[in-house]
Amino acid sequence: MLADKDRIFTNVHGFQPWNLKAAQKRGDWDKTAKLLQIGNDEIIERIKASGLRGRGGAGFPTGMKWSFMPKTPSPERPNFLVINADESEPGSCKDREIIRHDPHKLIEGALIAGFAMRARAAYIYIRGEYIFEAKVLEDAVAEAYSAGFIGKNACKSGYDFDVFVHRGAGAYICGEETAMIESLEGKKGQPRLKPPFPAGAGLYGCPTTVNNVESIAVVPTILRRGPEWFFSFGREGNKGTKLFQISGHVNTPCVVEEEMSISFRDLIEKHCGGIRGGWDNLLAVIPGGSSVPLVPAAQIMDAPMDFDGLKAVGSGLGTAAVIVMDKSTDIVRAISRLSYFYKHESCGQCTPCREGTGWMWRVMEKMRTGDAEIGDIDTLYEVTKQVEGHTICALGDAAAWPIQGLIKHFRPEMERRILDAKGSEMLEAAE
Repeated sequence: MLADKDRIFTNVHGFQPWNLKAAQKRGDWDKTAKLLQIGNDEIIERIKASGLRGRGGAGFPTGMKWSFMPKTPSPERPNFLVINADESEPGSCKDREIIRHDPHKLIEGALIAGFAMRARAAYIYIRGEYIFEAKVLEDAVAEAYSAGFIGKNACKSGYDFDVFVHRGAGAYICGEETAMIESLEGKKGQPRLKPPFPAGAGLYGCPTTVNNVESIAVVPTILRRGPEWFFSFGREGNKGTKLFQISGHVNTPCVVEEEMSISFRDLIEKHCGGIRGGWDNLLAVIPGGSSVPLVPAAQIMDAPMDFDGLKAVGSGLGTAAVIVMDKSTDIVRAISRLSYFYKHESCGQCTPCREGTGWMWRVMEKMRTGDAEIGDIDTLYEVTKQVEGHTICALGDAAAWPIQGLIKHFRPEMERRILDAKGSEMLEAAE
């Protein structure tokens, strides 16, 4: 388990002010120019050596992603860094805590990451509903400009770097990197076909890397403490520390930093005071935000909370937004509600997603009330497979996976509802 001395986000709970003076006391902006002197390519190599994987859900190696950027950008097509602060995944709220309590970690990380990738500027795309957080971030950026940490000759390093805060309009789909780029350009937030990938043609047709808030905010600490330190946490391929957001039926829901690969049981016992009503009352867990399949209690108990450990139980770490459900949960209703969310947030560009998400939600509502046939369960599963993997972006997969998880693990509950409803109809008819 993670010791306090190894925590990167020491103000994640907001016990201290977020401002520049307080941030510097916590170690931010400490000899940042010296970190830049490490050199563009060496910074990338050190991030590779740290084992850092993207914290936005996909888990792609961060250093490798940075290395795809052109080494000699032209004046006509400069490199850009786009930071994904859209955070609209149900259950996920870690980036919000970073932005409102530790924004200077993000801004300093943006400078270092931008320098490593030879970027001209960073655009932080923040979720439209994060009103207070956007204000804090804008004020923190203004503080960094006033102190000479960003802008012309950033940190007196000879490197010019600008940071722009862009508020979204509240669309979940703009969390997808190419839809975010479209929105930044003032267009409708719809995902692009790939290739070309953003590293080849992204924002304004220029080479662009899109990274999650947490992925960027940990960079200065990794460089200060050394990649070996970060690499010392977690299992092979699942390195470092991670912000977990635990909500639902635990005694004390929280956002907490822990080492990767901690077991689910240890995470809940140490930070959440256990499951409401005790461990025997646990029904299922959605371990990585609403788009990953749920895992029944027996399978999640001792699972390592990392990319590979959760993949092994048929789910995923995602954003590490852990949604805990006890036996009071109407599991069919819960998944139906998630189906409505994905139907509502589909951009409508792809036919399988546009038509499929609405159809899946309507059938899920029938499952919820029992107004369905047993055979409808198999039909529903077949339709999820027709949607999954057949869309431009992963929203189709995100809509299909919760339903697939429900059918895989809770099919008897779905069948019971249908049979109970039919039994009630027969009784009413007999009367």
